[in-house]
Amino acid sequence: MKSLLSVFIYTLSMTLPGIGNALSFPLPAPGNDIVGEVRQIQTRYEDTFSDIARANGLGYTEMTESNPQVDPWLPGEGTSVTLPTRFILPPGPREGVVINLAELRLYYFPKGEDRVITYPLGIGREGWSTPTGNARVTRKQQGPTWYPPESIRQEHAAKGNPLPKVVKPGPDNPLGTHAIYLSMAGYLLHGTNKPYGVGMRVSHGCIRLYPEDIAVLFDQVAPNTPVRIINEPYKAGWENGRLFVETHPPLSEQRSREGINFTPLVRAIINALGDSQQKPDWEAMKQAALGQRGIPVPVTPAVAPTIPSTTPAPHSLMLSESEPVASESQGR
Repeated sequence: MKSLLSVFIYTLSMTLPGIGNALSFPLPAPGNDIVGEVRQIQTRYEDTFSDIARANGLGYTEMTESNPQVDPWLPGEGTSVTLPTRFILPPGPREGVVINLAELRLYYFPKGEDRVITYPLGIGREGWSTPTGNARVTRKQQGPTWYPPESIRQEHAAKGNPLPKVVKPGPDNPLGTHAIYLSMAGYLLHGTNKPYGVGMRVSHGCIRLYPEDIAVLFDQVAPNTPVRIINEPYKAGWENGRLFVETHPPLSEQRSREGINFTPLVRAIINALGDSQQKPDWEAMKQAALGQRGIPVPVTPAVAPTIPSTTPAPHSLMLSESEPVASESQGR
């Protein structure tokens, strides 16, 4: 019965149009870098963080980072939980696909559209790390066939779970229903037959999305779309003249190598400040770095709104009644 159900779900996902829960936002105004808003919801008795994450375009780790005080498997009836659906856009060009490994998140900037679409990801676990670098989409395949590398076959054999040399399309294929191949040899974006792994580090280096999300992304991206893979646990960006930072735990191998290291965060803030004369609150920065909740927090004061002056303008600057007022189109 379970096998028949898996086949039915797989077939359904192959034939129905994508209805993913991706988050889509208009791009912010020039000089701004933040999209979305943090939300709060009340849990039901049967909810888990995996369920809540998938229904709201988030990954499991994003939920645990932003709700460290809540049991992810038994949050209980009526518990208030935070949905971290507010993001500082990743640094660099806003084009094509940008994947931030430390954030476990993909950003897609559709060409010619003033918006960004973002999806949660699963990436390679320690020892099978997903590499950074620049690539392009080379081809797409619905119903992909998997050819397990010899190293993965040996790993499975050592655990008493041998793999065949070829895994055909179907519910037992870990690539899921859709695959997007990259010019980075051996790496691809794909679905999964184990969606609970999205938002975690559980793969052998490839990048997995929820089945419903990869079906949508599959239709959105075209061959030759640029793909930029970065590893930025600390992001800094502006909103209405105020600087914010968003911090995530560095990848485990990075923590092992560098320990507690605020230098990348300081560098991100300095790069974002540019020529600005604003002075960041370094204590707020430190607390954000230690908290690592994945939610943008301010590190400079709010900019006071400009209050129109009530002092009359000098007579020489006032228009006489006989002087026509220039239309908006004049002088441009």
